[in-house]
Amino acid sequence: EFATEEQWRRAYDEIKAFERTLTDEGLVLVKIWMHISSDEQLKRFKSREKDQLKRWKLTAEDWRNREQRPAYELAISEMLDRTDTSYAPWTVVEANDKLYARVKVLETVNAAIERGLLKAGIELSGLDQES
Repeated sequence: EFATEEQWRRAYDEIKAFERTLTDEGLVLVKIWMHISSDEQLKRFKSREKDQLKRWKLTAEDWRNREQRPAYELAISEMLDRTDTSYAPWTVVEANDKLYARVKVLETVNAAIERGLLKAGIELSGLDQES
């Protein structure tokens, strides 16, 4: 256990207060969680293990943490639930397909920037506005 219940509850409140301060000041805040399945994670780990150029990315700690995946998934779910707000929402991206995930992140960030510009009264005329 990394923190007591009191500590993590306080942390969630502090995170939301900080995000509220940022967004109240006009900051465009984009929160993205990229999720991969357990099978995809294992596939990537094994691929890195075999590739000399990528092997450095994989550590014994990664394998130990993978064993704790169910506990991490519960913690992630709770974190997403407790810190998802109207002023700082999460976007969960299914990231098994790297190309799809990268495009989705770019689209999400672009849309957030466009909304932020419009909210600040900055016209986007002359730009292609698909979203």
